[in-house]
Amino acid sequence: MKTMKIMMLLVVLGATMTATAQKYGKTPEDSVDCVTNLYLYKEAFNSKNYLEAYEPWKEVLRTCPGNHKNTYIRGETIMKAQYNATKDPVEREQLIQELMHMYDLRIQYFGEAAEITAKKGYDCEQLRGIDGLNEYYGYYSEAMRLGGDKVKPVYIENYFDATIRYVLRGLGDTVMIIDNYDIATDALDKIAARTTDSAALAEVRQVINNVEAKFSPFASCEELVNIYTKKFEATPDDLNLLKKITTILRKKGCTKTDLFFAATEKLHAMEPTPQTAYLMGQMCYNKDQFSKAVGYLNEAVEGMDDNSDKYKVYILMGLSYASNNSYSSARSAYLRAAEMQPTKGEPYRLIAQLYASSHRSIDDGLGGRTAYWAAVDKANKAKAIDPSEENVSAANKLINAYSSSYPSQSDAFMENLIDGQTYRVPGWIGETTIVRTRK
Repeated sequence: MKTMKIMMLLVVLGATMTATAQKYGKTPEDSVDCVTNLYLYKEAFNSKNYLEAYEPWKEVLRTCPGNHKNTYIRGETIMKAQYNATKDPVEREQLIQELMHMYDLRIQYFGEAAEITAKKGYDCEQLRGIDGLNEYYGYYSEAMRLGGDKVKPVYIENYFDATIRYVLRGLGDTVMIIDNYDIATDALDKIAARTTDSAALAEVRQVINNVEAKFSPFASCEELVNIYTKKFEATPDDLNLLKKITTILRKKGCTKTDLFFAATEKLHAMEPTPQTAYLMGQMCYNKDQFSKAVGYLNEAVEGMDDNSDKYKVYILMGLSYASNNSYSSARSAYLRAAEMQPTKGEPYRLIAQLYASSHRSIDDGLGGRTAYWAAVDKANKAKAIDPSEENVSAANKLINAYSSSYPSQSDAFMENLIDGQTYRVPGWIGETTIVRTRK
């Protein structure tokens, strides 16, 4: 029966030989061998007789390596079964080399160089163990160079694990860990950005968390600054280095260091982007340079398209204006933030705080306490548009604090004000509100 099936396949092959010569072999003899062995190895493979499939599968790989990707996918199972079937170290070494060669052929005929090179690293690590560190670290590194965001997240974590082992065995220094952390997290961030499936995204985020946890022991701000200050001073105009410094220090929360400020300032001067302008705005704000912060933030927001990014810029702009006692400008910035994210209560809470904190600037005959009415109005608006637990809790705290600072009923009466009356808060606030007093 097997012979009959093979003969039938050969007849079909003969009819299509010219069109599919490359697929089934370069010569007629190779094509005959290819079809015969394709049938033999598939029969064995489908019956899970992987050891029996090995020899005909090898012939397929020899005579028609471009036949089908499944030759390589099944080949992993066949090769590993062969490996597990022997304990002889010489045979095992030969099989590992055959497996690596199989992956090289797969890349040659079917591409996916980054992913398959990473797979080489993974299999080498599994089969050789720690003794194969130099080899599998090399494969992982090459895969990341070919396109880290094109490999499975688990391989990226393996790459970073291998980096740490490499350094701990004295084969590299801490700089290698820091540099490869940057490579790994950049690739993972790109994968996460384009992943829409919730389960897959959760996997990517878990790997990101794992890499962050493994990096932490090597990543104190002091150590990062010590390492990169020397590099920065040696080549202050190295654009790639500037990007690396600012990215790593930002990810590790080292944004208040002098190095981060200097590197970001240099980067913005050499290659200004909305992101570098925003970073400069943040740093100037942290240094109490509020006017400079506003300048950078205006530059940042002009170049941004995404409303969520603009929202963050306008919030920081409002805080900068408020810190400079530019209350009207601060309110305008918060209102622009509200336009960018209409369901967020934060901008209105910030306006409430702005009104309350500036109450002494209001000449109302009541020590500026009418500002608290407008403040509570804004806190209530925050609650109305954003029912999230965090926002409601924060807004309620403001309402409780500010309502306790309302003018007393007797003081209000002296200004001809009674509860429930419409009232326009004077000064820069200029809000129409309702009179409320402490009883």
